[in-house]
Amino acid sequence: MTARTRAAALATVLLLAGCGPSGEGWPGPSQRDFPPAPHQQVPAAASAPRTATDPVPIADLARSAWLRDASQRTEIPVRVLAAYAGASLRVAELEPECGLGWNTLAGIGAVESVHGSYLGARAETDGTVRPPIIGIPLDGSEGVMEILDTDDGTLDGDPEWDRAVGPMQFIPTTWESYAQDGNLDGRADPHQIDDAALTAALYLCRTGGDVTTDDGWKAALTTYNRSVSYAHEVAELAESYAGEPGAGAVSGA
Repeated sequence: MTARTRAAALATVLLLAGCGPSGEGWPGPSQRDFPPAPHQQVPAAASAPRTATDPVPIADLARSAWLRDASQRTEIPVRVLAAYAGASLRVAELEPECGLGWNTLAGIGAVESVHGSYLGARAETDGTVRPPIIGIPLDGSEGVMEILDTDDGTLDGDPEWDRAVGPMQFIPTTWESYAQDGNLDGRADPHQIDDAALTAALYLCRTGGDVTTDDGWKAALTTYNRSVSYAHEVAELAESYAGEPGAGAVSGA
């Protein structure tokens, strides 16, 4: 079974429960059961110069030849891969102590929405995932947190319960706190893959610290989803996407 097939099957099982707060009363995973941090791989960066006064959208940060080769190897669409890669390069500048690799973002994106392709969606050339991916209502049913509506349905279209939205599956309150404009169009959109990937990257770094360590990676992943099986799937996918250590700058526990 390929990584893409495994991710598609898992996304269906998880029902897109989404990224958000850990939840009071929910048991935390033990260190014994939690997987170790996968190696974090930083992609090859494009050589075009960047300055603070002349910023570059994150989709333009990775080297095009690297994107082509990595997409062919991993079966991740180039447009989505550019967002994961660019987000890891951008946080390497903004949060240098974090060490987050593109492959961890890809592991999360695979599990959450099969890289924006869940139920026939796709990332278009501008990075917008259409049709929008909306998760199940967080209504407290079995295996689901209970989160009453916090945004009047603005992001998720549900005025009763919150739902996770977009290819990286953010709940409204988390999006409000961490939203980023990855494509520099002047707004942060959870359905735009650059914005979603950069938001996920900063969220992981700011909640986990150094994600190349087991403790940091666990802290980051449990803010996304407290399921141990989820963490194992993300870790396995992240390792498979990284491929050979020589393919890029790699660090890890």
